[in-house]
Amino acid sequence: MTAAEGARTTKVAGVARTTGAAATSSTAASRQGPLDLTLSFVDEDTVRSTAGAASDPDWLLADRLAGLRAFEALPIETNQLYTTYVDLRNARLAETRPRLGPSGPAAKIATAAKLLPEGAAGYAEIGDDRVTALVLAPEARDAGVVLDTLAGLGARDPEWLRRLLEGGCTLPENDKLAQLNRALWTNGLVLHVPDGVRLERPVVLRWSIGSPGSAVLSRSVISVGEDAEVSVVEEQVASAGSIGADPSGPQSFFAGTTEVRLGPGSTLSFAGLQDFAISQVAFQHRSAVLERGASIRWALAHLGARIIRSRIDNTLEGDGSSVEQAEIVFGSSDQLFDLTSYTRHLGRDTTGNLLSKAALADRSRAYMKGLATIDKPAHGTDSFLGEFAMLLSKQARSVAIPSLEIDQPDCRRVAHASSVGPIDETQLFYLESRGIDPDDARKFIVLGYLEPVVARVPLQGAQDRLRELLEAKWDARTGARPASVAVA
Repeated sequence: MTAAEGARTTKVAGVARTTGAAATSSTAASRQGPLDLTLSFVDEDTVRSTAGAASDPDWLLADRLAGLRAFEALPIETNQLYTTYVDLRNARLAETRPRLGPSGPAAKIATAAKLLPEGAAGYAEIGDDRVTALVLAPEARDAGVVLDTLAGLGARDPEWLRRLLEGGCTLPENDKLAQLNRALWTNGLVLHVPDGVRLERPVVLRWSIGSPGSAVLSRSVISVGEDAEVSVVEEQVASAGSIGADPSGPQSFFAGTTEVRLGPGSTLSFAGLQDFAISQVAFQHRSAVLERGASIRWALAHLGARIIRSRIDNTLEGDGSSVEQAEIVFGSSDQLFDLTSYTRHLGRDTTGNLLSKAALADRSRAYMKGLATIDKPAHGTDSFLGEFAMLLSKQARSVAIPSLEIDQPDCRRVAHASSVGPIDETQLFYLESRGIDPDDARKFIVLGYLEPVVARVPLQGAQDRLRELLEAKWDARTGARPASVAVA
């Protein structure tokens, strides 16, 4: 298919968008805003019930209520450039209800060493209503690494928990959905790596959730001390109760935050793999505050769920701090992926390298929005923001909006780029001219296009699993057809 036969890409005021066949659908539903989600359980009574079930101290109840007030007051999107691209038409959450957790003691959490995955230094398993397993390798435990529930930490050291959570910690004050988690979280994890500790093996966090009609709200806090290093692999998969669920039946809802603070000279590598059931609606927020010389590497893959809203906030406070971020999407059916990234450069000589890529089949859609802000103190900033989408059908569509806000002209580099369009015909011709089947050629191009995130997953088993899932997603496209009549 030539570019003229598929979608045409235009760029106006920094926005790359599709027009023509890819931008319309004769069966398109009406756009639905966030106020139409009817999350009926978000009220003060539910907040107080959640706090009471968890026996929260007074300060934590007050913090939850502050989060609720912020949620009620904030719009779903504060950036006027992005408000047009809020679309939740496929979310049907009026019947979802929160899971408040088990009534039994925390001793039910499994700690057997045999649960530890091969090549991992720690493991946590989280279900719909509770944390079911927590395991640390002996060398990590002896080094003082902490992997615990937030409730468990509160029982052992309530002042430490208060320092981690009160005031929203690293959560942005202007994000409505992050404040929802602040108000109503039930599941919670904390990972702490002390000063000077460098774990050679990753910590694995495995979520298995999605029971129809349930709402799960969680907070994960990662604290890395000075001159410390850790890798985290987060796997988010469908629970047994959601596998094979009727897509037209009750949906499940997941809202999760990952809140990171990195000490001077520390390093965090975070790889996330999301493969929820198609009946899932997921809102995710990840935020990081970096001190002097700290660095973070995000590698995130979104494959499942009906709707994904993902936001990442990076605050480079310390001189010489850096972020490297790669996020990929593989969409099919009528999935919607809404990705937003905010990176704020405050320290001197900071570096940001951010990349978002989407491969979209069938009637799937992706909105990729990013803003890099260079404040006045941020001399010597090096920042790049790239957003790219590959359309695999005439019905798929995407919008890419990389944005810059520069208050300090003394920068090494500040750049952004975006494109939206079909597979490059010259790449197809090159592979086909060497005897490769046309459909195989398309597959090689698409999977190679998404490889930057796959290669950054620090656990070999998880890396292999991601490659298998991407191949399975390619094979399972509802629009798949013989190569002779392929549309992309």
